[in-house]
Amino acid sequence: MKVSAVITLKKDVLDPQGKIIHQTLNNMGFDSINEVRQGKYFEIDIKENDKKKAEEKIENICKKLLANLVIEDFKIIGSQ
Repeated sequence: MKVSAVITLKKDVLDPQGKIIHQTLNNMGFDSINEVRQGKYFEIDIKENDKKKAEEKIENICKKLLANLVIEDFKIIGSQ
């Protein structure tokens, strides 16, 4: 089963890479964009048939390894 997770900086944490992307987009003529926040996307293939158990395991992985919980949030966005 594949489970996807998205890791993003918390709203109150500065995102210099997102700001650079936003400035570059403005310079390219995409001036209708208000803000860009960058993050990480993981698609994990796990040996688990139960959707709830798979998502719980991926949540545990996010908490222990993939996300820095001091400055980042995460969400599980689905399983296949």
